[in-house]
Amino acid sequence: MSVRRSRRNRPLGCLLGLWLAAPAGMLAAQEFQTLKGHGGPIMGIAVSPDGVVATASFDNSVGRWNGGPPQWLEGHDAAVTAIAYGPEGLLVSGGDDFAVRTWGETPQILGKHEGKVACVAVAPSGDRIASGSWDGSIRLWPLDGGAEESLPDPGAGVNDVAFSADGRFLFAATNGGDLLRYDLANGGTPMPLARHGFGINRLVLGEGWVAYGAVDGQTRVIDAETGDEIADFTLERRPILAMARHAETNQIAVGDGQGYIMMLDTADWRIARDFRATREGPVWALAFSPDGTVIHAGGLDDVVYAWPVSALGEFDPAMGQERSFLRDAETMPNGERQFMRKCSICHDVSPGPSRKAGPTLHGLFGRRAGTVPGYLYSPTLDGSDIVWTAETVNALFDEGPDHYIPGSKMPMQVIAAASDRDDLIRYLETATTGE
Repeated sequence: MSVRRSRRNRPLGCLLGLWLAAPAGMLAAQEFQTLKGHGGPIMGIAVSPDGVVATASFDNSVGRWNGGPPQWLEGHDAAVTAIAYGPEGLLVSGGDDFAVRTWGETPQILGKHEGKVACVAVAPSGDRIASGSWDGSIRLWPLDGGAEESLPDPGAGVNDVAFSADGRFLFAATNGGDLLRYDLANGGTPMPLARHGFGINRLVLGEGWVAYGAVDGQTRVIDAETGDEIADFTLERRPILAMARHAETNQIAVGDGQGYIMMLDTADWRIARDFRATREGPVWALAFSPDGTVIHAGGLDDVVYAWPVSALGEFDPAMGQERSFLRDAETMPNGERQFMRKCSICHDVSPGPSRKAGPTLHGLFGRRAGTVPGYLYSPTLDGSDIVWTAETVNALFDEGPDHYIPGSKMPMQVIAAASDRDDLIRYLETATTGE
């Protein structure tokens, strides 16, 4: 573990051993909760000032949760990877379909990048949106109908963006390891604040500082003007995948690839709590409740989990148990194992409608491709002549979807060994005919 402070900070004192016990009655007032309904992993979470939770999922959908059944916002043609609230409930999302969308009375596509949209942010004034893409572009989208603006080249794919409180600056984190500050009042000229050496995945802003998390597991806080280090909270867990800040309670939450949520106190720059949230798998998304008493988290499961912050030490790991592909591989026959690894995130084998990113495989064999009722297919499969048989399923995984059905939504999946393909087909022949 590496935790150090710059000359600007006081000594740290006790770190990982510091667990704040919940006051009597706290668990009754703030219980552990889950939000269930998505059909794929949770990629992003945002919470509005009035407590409405919005979720972005691999199932191509945005969910909006307000104390009852979720409202499903459909329109993305691929996984939804970024989500943010702005003033007056403005909700924005971005996805693997390269699109930036707003969800209001009249949902609309603001425009598209040429690659995955990894991040979106709304200016404090609510007059424009920033988005960053793995295509190496940062764009500003005015909400008054004006033309979009492209900021100067950041030099690499963009993982995160955030506006300063006054809206003058936009901070950007890149795959190349740069943390940049764009001066929007002076033509968007970028200034490098940090050159980390490994990709920077997430950032959050405070009063005069920027905190960021990187691929190599580093969690650092630097001065927003000079780039000087303020604190380092690296715990040798990698990569850092999620960050959230609650200003009024002086909290930052940091999620990593090993399933931990580290809670930082920004009043005196210390680690307040360090909580293992998952049994297996990463923490991909974090967001605080409006009052800062609850932390919402998402990862490989189809579920959003919410813990009372003051009682984190009272809970066992909850995430990482819903996904069947996290089961021990030795407990499954090879055909089922191939399905869990290659297909189960997007497809179900049970009858009826599915919230997953792909259509149900129930009744697959003998069915013409692109014909499951209610599923929005790509033009490639809508009206396709392919009929799913042992031979066509074998060809799909032998050649890969990008060659066998180019232009479809299916991600690149190849099963190289003929014996593994045979086992998968035998499993599907049985699993897709059951009730």
